[in-house]
Amino acid sequence: MKRQSQNRKERDTTIALYLRISREDGRDESYSITNQRKLLTDSAKTLGFSKILYFVDDGVTGTQRDRKELMRMLTEIENGNIGAVIVKDLSRLSRDKSQANDLVEQFFPLHDVRFISVSDGTDSLNGEDEFLGFRTLMNEAYARDISKKRKLTNVVKGNTGEPLSPPPYGYKKDADNPKRWLVDDEAAEVVRRIFDMTLDDYGTEQIAQTLTKEKILTPAYYWKSKGVQRPARPHSRAPHHWATSSIIKILSLQEYCGDIINFKTYSKSFKLKTRIPNAEENMVIFKDVNEPIVDRALWESVQERRKRKTNEGERNMFSGLLVCPDCGHNLWYHFNQKNPDIKYFNCSGYNIRRGTCKTTHYIRVDFLEQVILHEIRRLTKFARKHEDRFAEFARGFSNQSSLSKREQKQKELAAAKQRDKDLDTLFSRIYEDNLNGKIDDDRFARMSRQYSVEQKELSDKIASLSAELTKQTEKALNTDHFIATVRKYTRAQKLTARMLTELVERIEVYQSEKVDGRWHQRLTIYYNCIGAIEIPETFAMPEIAMQTRKGVTVCYEPMAKTA
Repeated sequence: MKRQSQNRKERDTTIALYLRISREDGRDESYSITNQRKLLTDSAKTLGFSKILYFVDDGVTGTQRDRKELMRMLTEIENGNIGAVIVKDLSRLSRDKSQANDLVEQFFPLHDVRFISVSDGTDSLNGEDEFLGFRTLMNEAYARDISKKRKLTNVVKGNTGEPLSPPPYGYKKDADNPKRWLVDDEAAEVVRRIFDMTLDDYGTEQIAQTLTKEKILTPAYYWKSKGVQRPARPHSRAPHHWATSSIIKILSLQEYCGDIINFKTYSKSFKLKTRIPNAEENMVIFKDVNEPIVDRALWESVQERRKRKTNEGERNMFSGLLVCPDCGHNLWYHFNQKNPDIKYFNCSGYNIRRGTCKTTHYIRVDFLEQVILHEIRRLTKFARKHEDRFAEFARGFSNQSSLSKREQKQKELAAAKQRDKDLDTLFSRIYEDNLNGKIDDDRFARMSRQYSVEQKELSDKIASLSAELTKQTEKALNTDHFIATVRKYTRAQKLTARMLTELVERIEVYQSEKVDGRWHQRLTIYYNCIGAIEIPETFAMPEIAMQTRKGVTVCYEPMAKTA
């Protein structure tokens, strides 16, 4: 009993000082942590408390419910270690009306904790605060108003090209102009290496393991080592332990091309801090604002490579590149169960979707490697011998190809937008008809649901077509980079994953056919930026023949001449 009495006495003489400040408080010096600490400490001593505990949430908004130090203080109260809580004013405790009311009216009384708000003149020893509901309502209204003003400010800033987020790993703020990003050479070198390794067919897990093994600091610890304050969760991993999620994020950031992308995320309410990914059409992109860390064409090549998802457990450098011209499905990678050295691809439409594709489109990997290497050699030889002609040919082909595709996409986009407008008109009409009694409520509900579903599909289609048109325009602009890449591989002796990624968009594999007693394998190679091109006959293709199965010799047949 004596011990319990002693513990109770210690609890009753212990007061918790809760201090909080955030951006919403602006530059009001009265709200500074230093000012709050002095004011509350003096008040606690005047009230006769002998033991003072400090709980400080610095830089945290009052609408956030699960603040770290607030949660720690509430835990101490539940454990019976605190007899009173004091704050500068009620808004320090919370700007969320329901949370503030719950704490003051339920939680504190339930745990027999005295609550004091200095500026409000509130002390629970003197009875209930009659103006509590009004104060919490005004505090929440203030937070809502500040949130609206901040959003409007961000809209203005974001639409003028000012970055709304801190620079990603690889960039740093310009000390003379915080709105501008400069390349951080040390981190940028790591970023470039991650992209290079991806082009060299390293997976994200392999890249993460390599950087971890070489003890390269992760982005969070790198910023910390440079004294850069960045909001981050507590890190349980070692400073050099790279996660695959970090590699994936770096590979996805378009900012490395030198672009500023604003409004990538949004929140549904000022009370909800969870950020939701925004639709692409709602983002605002400013291109070539900063010095690029990664060449745009290289970045796009990596994005294309990462999109090539396959269902095989094991991958090959051709995985995701080979397409069946009959059914449109990818070819899948396999190896012969009896002889694992024999690796091949065949159509997934034939493999698991029987009836979708009626032929296997079987092709051996070693045969494919020879063919593609020789075709790339033909391409580079043509580019080397006739530089001007090749450049003119490539640009002309690219412009012609993209123009025809662009016109088709533009027609589809115009039709989708027109139908979307028509649906708005139709919806207005049936709404009026329902009000006037021309159609009943059930029919109106069915028709409105039907129109809503169609409009959602149209919205997705419009977004997709707009993105494709943007991509086609960028492809045409990247032709010069493709020409430079072709020249880079002039003396290539071996086919590599990087070479394929930088040069080839896709390869159509036809079913081999028997002609005059010989099996012929036809392929159509679609190169990045310029599509499928016919190389002049003067750059002859050596005959490539291989016995792919017992008694079956297949020879390569180049793309047929176009009309």
